[in-house]
Amino acid sequence: MTKISTCALLALSLAACGPDAVDPRKQIGPHPYLPKIHQYLLPPMHIAGHTPWNNGTPSVAAGLKIAALAKDFGNPRSLYVLPNGDILVVESGGPKEPVSRPKQLVMNWVESKVHSANKAGNRIVLLRDSNGDGVPELRTVFIDHLFHPFGVVLVGHDLYVANTDAVLRFSYRDGDTHIAGPGVKLTDLPGGPIDHHWTKSLTASPDGSKLYAGVGSNSNVMENGPQAELERAAIWEIDRASGAHRLYATGTRNPNGLQFEPVTHKLWAVINERDELGPDLVPDYVTSIKDGGFYGWPYSYWGQHLDPRVHPQRPDLVAKAIEPDYSLSSHVAPLGLVFDTANGLPAHYRGGAFVGEHGSWNREPFNGYKVVFIPFAGGKPNGMAEDVVTGFLQGDNARGRPVGLALDKQGALLIADDLGGVVWRVTAK
Repeated sequence: MTKISTCALLALSLAACGPDAVDPRKQIGPHPYLPKIHQYLLPPMHIAGHTPWNNGTPSVAAGLKIAALAKDFGNPRSLYVLPNGDILVVESGGPKEPVSRPKQLVMNWVESKVHSANKAGNRIVLLRDSNGDGVPELRTVFIDHLFHPFGVVLVGHDLYVANTDAVLRFSYRDGDTHIAGPGVKLTDLPGGPIDHHWTKSLTASPDGSKLYAGVGSNSNVMENGPQAELERAAIWEIDRASGAHRLYATGTRNPNGLQFEPVTHKLWAVINERDELGPDLVPDYVTSIKDGGFYGWPYSYWGQHLDPRVHPQRPDLVAKAIEPDYSLSSHVAPLGLVFDTANGLPAHYRGGAFVGEHGSWNREPFNGYKVVFIPFAGGKPNGMAEDVVTGFLQGDNARGRPVGLALDKQGALLIADDLGGVVWRVTAK
């Protein structure tokens, strides 16, 4: 079990008492309950210790079974399945931010406790399971010496990797098990020296002409100043031919899991919202992304609800802030999203969305630490979110934390567990 340092205990003791948390189910869906704002001198922290899986596994919903596809990774954060069925596992850890305020010292400590103790690989590992039995016969380093990578997408024979500071292009041939060389830079992305939300999710438009990258904010609510937020808290549209970009959507504090919904072909994402307004503010969410849309950060949340900490305000932007499609409840930290477009899982899941909730560190009781399923109809959420994969949390200790999701060639659900260092595989029972 992880031990809490004296420094952290002092920070915890300075945190002001806040309101009791409500049942998270009151905040799931298109119309979440939004309580009154509560501000803190220092945010309360409730950090899970770490207990290894040993021979244990997560729990799954009825009709499903789960097993480890592979173990002993260095902080596996995202997954991508190539057309031939090879599975790419992105091992990555974020850069350390410079300490400019006492709060940042505490936050750096929090970050060190919520991820795996294994050193992040900062590379991509390839798994090949040719017969689909869930036992890879090949495991090899696919691309090495990357700089805090996260997003991956293949378009034709061009493989794109989103490092924290740039999108790189690599030449890929069907069946490649290793790519050497540094890659060719397509475009820079906002990086350091402050790089608060470092994960850069990546996907391609259905016609392959554009890439979309999620670029998170450089702060909680712009406390590092507007210059630090230049072209951040946004989803970039990048021209694949020239590398030129534009801001496709803004006001998205930390967008991840970029995916095109299979019925409407609209872009969707999961968004990590702001902290320090109470245990039930602000709800994280999954939403369709409108071209030119503004989603509130930092001036407002869930449409036109003002954040009083931000000065000066921008009433012109708040007036057009878009309400998200679907709340996941507060502080679940969603990082993974995948739509079930295959036939490997029970028909109940067909067309819906799986979301990987990395879990809270600033809410008591904990929230998240699971994979949920949201049913869809006609390209929109249609019903209550369901717990699909649980058991990552055991009391006050976490065995694992789900991050990126993918479907393998057999239609099984793959889950990157960064804390446990495992890729899990969920199939029909």
